[in-house]
Amino acid sequence: MFKDRNEKKTDIASLGEFGLIDHLTKEIVHRQPTTVKGVGDDTAVIDAGEKYLLVTKDLLLEGIHFDLTYYPLQHLGYKAISVNLSDICAMNGTPHQVVVGIALSSRFPLEAVEELYRGMYAACEKYNVDLVGGDTTSSVQGLVLSVTALGMVDKDKVVYRSGASENDLLCVSGDLGGAYAGLLVLEREKAVFKANPEMQPDLEGHDYILERQLKPDARLDIVRLLADIGVKPTSMIDISDGLASEIKHLCKHSDTGCAVYEEKIPIDQATYDTARSFKMDPTTYTMNGGEDYELLFTIRPDDFEKVKNLAEVTVIGHMSEKNEGIRLITRSGPVVPIEAQGWDHLKRKSD
Repeated sequence: MFKDRNEKKTDIASLGEFGLIDHLTKEIVHRQPTTVKGVGDDTAVIDAGEKYLLVTKDLLLEGIHFDLTYYPLQHLGYKAISVNLSDICAMNGTPHQVVVGIALSSRFPLEAVEELYRGMYAACEKYNVDLVGGDTTSSVQGLVLSVTALGMVDKDKVVYRSGASENDLLCVSGDLGGAYAGLLVLEREKAVFKANPEMQPDLEGHDYILERQLKPDARLDIVRLLADIGVKPTSMIDISDGLASEIKHLCKHSDTGCAVYEEKIPIDQATYDTARSFKMDPTTYTMNGGEDYELLFTIRPDDFEKVKNLAEVTVIGHMSEKNEGIRLITRSGPVVPIEAQGWDHLKRKSD
């Protein structure tokens, strides 16, 4: 009736976020014929008749996902919406609605909540999305945001993580590492402020990387661009946990290996300069930084001619046989295994 208090317990930190998800979902049974895809991709996929309905949810917790010491509430509201819409884009879909849950303590005045929602409304306006409901409750643990996004995709246009094949080209939108660079600058200035509250933050010249961290955009424009040129990705995922982590997801679900060329990975000059100022390898930012919310996708080799001149798309490698592994071809020549070291909030900081 009562469990033995001395019974050995399993530490969740030993599993990590993805290990915990795998453990909790391994016995899921789908009972509804309309459930096309459940756990294991950027969104759930539901048969809605002529099209598929895409459904995704994200949680943002104060102290885990954001720090209000330096995070403007309007930017936070914008980000809460855009990062969810990014998952819809990663399925090659179009977002339509969001539902927002918020838990907050009495330390937040009405004006602060209005500022938060102002950012949400701005994101909804930009992406032509409707905020159609939600829930509000109190919290003793700080601010909590829960956003559910819904979108649609034609049944023959949906893209999963599992569709890549050997020799498919690996592509990425935009540039990588900027969000992590921005985070490091913000954390540095926070430390300076805590040591001396009279000091003003030195953020001059960091506009680009700060926006990448504080106000990321969902790449709906890339979904539309690929459609316009007649390219349907064979697999796709958004980059929330770092390039290395997302490459491993695509390879796992597609049952392939991958070769990535370090010299091909797009990095903005501001990100590169920030990495050097922190005496870090810029490639570390691109591979493991996370929160860029760019799209990582594969295309058929025959589609190379269609994408090769696109300013916002870079071919960074190709898929290979599974037994060849997941590897990075460095600028200097050596080949090294790609290890995912992106952000995992369930791991201890010492792990």
